Amino acid sequence: MRRCATLDALLDACDVLTVHTPLTDETRGMIGPGQIARLKPGAVVANLARGGIVDEAALAAALHAGHLSGATVDAYLKEPLRDDHPLMHAPHILLTPHIGASTTEAQRNVAVDVCASVRDALLNNEYSRTLNVAEAGGDWQALQPAMLLVRRAAAVARALLADRGARAISSVTLRLGAELAPGRGPLLAAAALGALEGVVERERLNIINARAVGQSRGIELLYAEAGVPPHARAVEVRLAADGQDIRVGGVAALDAPPRLTRIGDFHVDVAPRGTLLVLSNRDVPGVIGHVGTALGNAGVNIAEYHQARLAQGAEALAVLSIDGAVSDEVRHALLTLPDVRSATLVQFGGDA
Repeated sequence: MRRCATLDALLDACDVLTVHTPLTDETRGMIGPGQIARLKPGAVVANLARGGIVDEAALAAALHAGHLSGATVDAYLKEPLRDDHPLMHAPHILLTPHIGASTTEAQRNVAVDVCASVRDALLNNEYSRTLNVAEAGGDWQALQPAMLLVRRAAAVARALLADRGARAISSVTLRLGAELAPGRGPLLAAAALGALEGVVERERLNIINARAVGQSRGIELLYAEAGVPPHARAVEVRLAADGQDIRVGGVAALDAPPRLTRIGDFHVDVAPRGTLLVLSNRDVPGVIGHVGTALGNAGVNIAEYHQARLAQGAEALAVLSIDGAVSDEVRHALLTLPDVRSATLVQFGGDA
């Protein structure tokens, strides 16, 4: 592709000339006899803008003379065309009426598309067909798994900070693997959404306004290019609040559901769905059994249990994926276990 500095340079170079500009005093008659003559022999002209920009008589004459190999027009100086109009009798031309969007079929299809877009936004939090989204960038449909992962990683970080007494979020920082980096706008919006859910009334929050709401509350929303995760489809969300911070990371693979792979310095592997229970505990024998027994006695089923530690006998972290909800009473029962230091509940919505 080459940008031409002048209209004459463009006319000299192009094989197909298409017109897509409003009709103004500057564009009226812009493609006249002289401009059509500058086109290469055999060129094609398409006026898909407004009548009056291309000289219709000159266009018809060039077609009759064989200078142009073809033309198409769907907007005219005076509509509808009269039977004696020059273009009606010109060879190698396709004429369509200026009502392409006004047929019954077109109006019906537009209405269906609008309804589908509204449904997707309200029910599925999916905005791929929204035109005025400030968080543009990337393919929204392809980004959905990563957006869900980022949102839920931020929600886990927020819950962990809140259980430490740190509730006034000051910053949200996002890092992305190379494949996800082009979608940083929507993904940063998803991070803001996850960080604010539970802090702001949920009805007022969505992927469109989350960044603006966060910034209005003095929260810095940052995208960090340094320290990029090594996995091409990895994400990392770091939340800071009241002098504390925590990072939560994961991977949105193309061939598998998203997984959380890091909480703080601990490597984990769990699906961010339903209810997560994050425990900080001593790395001693029997902890897993005691936790399982306490949950079993309360009728709580464990879908996944991942235990991680930094060193033998040091602090450990467990992440449990739970079927159904976990009551505060069950959480408090876990805190009575001698080797459990904290228990954080994260309840996700039903959009997994």
